Amino acid sequence: MTAMSSGYAKLAHLSGDEFRARLPEALSLYVAAMNYPEGTAEQRAPMWLTHALRDGWRCVAALDTDDRLVGLAYGYRGTPGQWWHEQVRRGLAGREGDQAADAWLGDYFELTEIHVRPSSQGRGTGENLLRTLVDGVRHRHVLLSTPEGTSRAWKLYRRLGFTDVLRDYHFAGDPRPFAILGRTLPLE
Repeated sequence: MTAMSSGYAKLAHLSGDEFRARLPEALSLYVAAMNYPEGTAEQRAPMWLTHALRDGWRCVAALDTDDRLVGLAYGYRGTPGQWWHEQVRRGLAGREGDQAADAWLGDYFELTEIHVRPSSQGRGTGENLLRTLVDGVRHRHVLLSTPEGTSRAWKLYRRLGFTDVLRDYHFAGDPRPFAILGRTLPLE
């Protein structure tokens, strides 16, 4: 599949400065991809800026011929003390025990965000973003959370070998059930 048939012209690794410069565009893409209400972007902006400062942070963008974002994926090394790590550890240890939590959370890359514009979904962009993002990551696992329910994202994660780590989990402050999915690295 060529890049153009995937709905983008090129993939690019973004530096922290490039990510910050594109933050409004990235958050607009996020709101559109997730079908979130207006105002969500303003709430997420400080968090995304903080994420870009974390150890091991990396970001990949899918860009069209006019250099506009079609898709975006980023993540970083997960560590104790981070909100997501602590939430998942509590849930996993509570259901499966400390040993299971240690096995998954001892050395992992957190796939924090991956989004594709709705008009470009279903053409391989998400898979190319994910593969490019984790290529060369030197951690044992990659972990992510996604809302429960059938979606293109679910199909992508399953096709790439992600398995259940924790299902029907409720993060503090969000009434929706989430699945924590993971797999060993590298991807084939």
